[in-house]
Amino acid sequence: MQAQAPVVVVTQPGVGPGPAPQNSNWQTGMCDCFSDCGVCLCGTFCFPCLGCQVAADMNECCLCGTSVAMRTLYRTRYGIPGSICDDYMATLCCPHCTLCQIKRDINRRRAMRTF
Repeated sequence: MQAQAPVVVVTQPGVGPGPAPQNSNWQTGMCDCFSDCGVCLCGTFCFPCLGCQVAADMNECCLCGTSVAMRTLYRTRYGIPGSICDDYMATLCCPHCTLCQIKRDINRRRAMRTF
């Protein structure tokens, strides 16, 4: 018998049935707090509340809203370039900024009817 060559996975599987998401970018930068002051204030003074809002928007558990996993899920769902390592470092260095960025992105995609 011949030995089978190992299978190497080079891309992550999609998050559900259907076509792969189109490549896009974040709608705002990580430090663009003044583009939506309401989100910035909520993230600053009630970080857990904003985390629950993001989780609810994503149909996920409220406890997951501020996690690296949530950022990675959102990024892969919308075809935003990056890696789990990037998500980890961004969330570790500035969790408030990353959570506000996700919420601003959700709001903008909702306004464009792409969320």
